[in-house]
Amino acid sequence: MSTDKPLRIKNVVRVRELPLLADIGINPDEVGRRQPLVISVELELKSDEIDGIDQTVDYRRVAKAAEALALTHIPLIETFGQQLAKHCLEMKGVICARVQIDKPFALTRGQAGVEVVLSCA
Repeated sequence: MSTDKPLRIKNVVRVRELPLLADIGINPDEVGRRQPLVISVELELKSDEIDGIDQTVDYRRVAKAAEALALTHIPLIETFGQQLAKHCLEMKGVICARVQIDKPFALTRGQAGVEVVLSCA
């Protein structure tokens, strides 16, 4: 395909539906008990063309960051999402981090969750 218009490439690294057991919650029956979370992360990269691993983010790093956060007590899933997004923004080349967290058993019917989006100013 040939075109005279300049093309903008948008590269997004994703980790979807990562199940974790996290030390999270504010209610007395939640504190000290690991609860299931389902994490999805999208990272927009600064690089237009990616020719090597050094120009992207290894999705295993994203999963490890989420797993590490799950070991520390964090009262709110909003805070968990903000901390994970901040960590991801510190990764080389990331200009925007979108973190979605679902807490499957927070409600009797339906599913509770949050979405946090952080981007470089």
